[in-house]
Amino acid sequence: MKQEKLTSWDDLKRYRAEIANKMSQTANETLIAVGMATCGEAAGAKAVMEALGDEIKAKGVKHVKVVPTGCFGFCYAEPMLEVRSPGQPGIKYGYVDDKIARVIIRKHIIDGELLDNAILGQEVQKP
Repeated sequence: MKQEKLTSWDDLKRYRAEIANKMSQTANETLIAVGMATCGEAAGAKAVMEALGDEIKAKGVKHVKVVPTGCFGFCYAEPMLEVRSPGQPGIKYGYVDDKIARVIIRKHIIDGELLDNAILGQEVQKP
């Protein structure tokens, strides 16, 4: 995927709006953000993205959006991803490979079970 060169302030604003739209989450949609910064890509995040997409398609899962994101700040644990489901705290999974990515779809997304052995952190919800 080749990125167009940004040559003006308007190009930048358009690009930011596109990214914001891709990252937006509807009320009934689960968002899976995969760390695709240099550290993530070097560790195999592209294969994780592909495995997530393949498993979602194979299982006929609806209302799930997989998007690339930047660095989560825990480069040692790449590839990483975060699952944000409606009404639930965000869950960050670390050391994810293509096999774990498929299990995340089957267990976390479909069955609603967390993969305790792969969780790196959980978002704290304010009261």
